[in-house]
Amino acid sequence: MRITEKMAQELAEVLEEIKEECFSKEKNKYPYAEWEQKRERVKQRLRELPKYVDQAADMIQFMKPKAGQHKKLDIRKRTMLFLFARLMNKSNRDLEEILVLFEPLFGVKVSYKYIERLYSDPEVKTTLHNLFILLLRDEGISGDFSGDGTGYSLTVTKHYRSETTKQGKDFLYVFRVIDVDTGLYVACGYSNVSEMEAFHKAMTMLTQLGVPIDSMALDRYYSSRKVIELFEEETVLYLIPKKNIARVGLGWSRILKRVLEDPYMFLKGYYLRCLSESGFSADKRRFGGLVRQKREDRREMALFSIAFLHNIFTVRIRPV
Repeated sequence: MRITEKMAQELAEVLEEIKEECFSKEKNKYPYAEWEQKRERVKQRLRELPKYVDQAADMIQFMKPKAGQHKKLDIRKRTMLFLFARLMNKSNRDLEEILVLFEPLFGVKVSYKYIERLYSDPEVKTTLHNLFILLLRDEGISGDFSGDGTGYSLTVTKHYRSETTKQGKDFLYVFRVIDVDTGLYVACGYSNVSEMEAFHKAMTMLTQLGVPIDSMALDRYYSSRKVIELFEEETVLYLIPKKNIARVGLGWSRILKRVLEDPYMFLKGYYLRCLSESGFSADKRRFGGLVRQKREDRREMALFSIAFLHNIFTVRIRPV
C-alpha cells in the first residue's frame, strides 16, 4: 500500500484527535511499598559509589607526573569531591566554606579555584565517563528509548521555560536519551547553538557506546527525513509527522503503516517520551537549572555530571 502526502496529513490529524481523547495528564499513583523499594535502591547505589569510582579509576592508565608536580588529592578523591560539589548545587565559594566541615573526609583544604578546575580535569572527566558506562552495564538497559531536549540557563535572571526566544548566549541546549524500562540516561549531547546539534551529539555518543536501538520515541521537532535516516530499518520509530508534510519517503512510509495498523498502540509508544520531560523536571529540582561555569568544556562537564547523577538517583517504577 502506497502512503501519499494527503494520507500522511490526514493521519497526523487523526493522531491529534486520538491523543486528546485517550491520553490525559492523569498522574499515576504508586503503592507505598514500591516507593520504599525505590528509595532503598537509590541508597544502595550511593553506598556502592566509592566502589564504582575505584573500578572506573582502575580502567585508566595514568601518565607519571613530571618532577615537581603533585596532586593534592588522588583521582578517587578528586572524583568524589567533584560529585559532592555537583550534588550540593552551590557556588564554588559557598562550597569552599562548606568543605571546612568535611575536611576530615577529604583530608585536605581546597579553594574555590581548585573546585572549579575539577570541571576541566581530564582524569576526573575520564573517570566520570567510565562511571557512566559501568552503571549502565550493571543496571542493564532495554534498548527501548525516548529522547528529548531542554535548556539550562547561564544567568540567574532567565529561565528556559519562561523565555519565548531562547538564544544561545542565554541558554545551553541539552539532548538526553532515556531508557524507558529503567529510567536511566544512556546518552546525552550538549550545544550552545541549537537543540538539534545537541541531538546529533547524543546520537553520536549512543553509536560510540555500541548500544542497540530497538525503538525510539521522539518529539515532533525531530520529524524530518534526515533524522529518520539516522536509524536502522529495524528500529521502531515513534515519530509523528508534521501536519504540512510534503514528502513521504520509505522511512515515513514504514512509520505511517505502523500507525495504520494500531493508532492507539503507536501513540502509547510515542508518549513514552513524556519520561524525558519528567526526567528533566526531576533533574532541575535536584541539581538546578543554572550552569555557572564560563568555559565551554567545563559547562559540558557540568551537564554530563547531571546525567550521571540522574542515573544514581533514578529507579523506574511501572504504574499498576
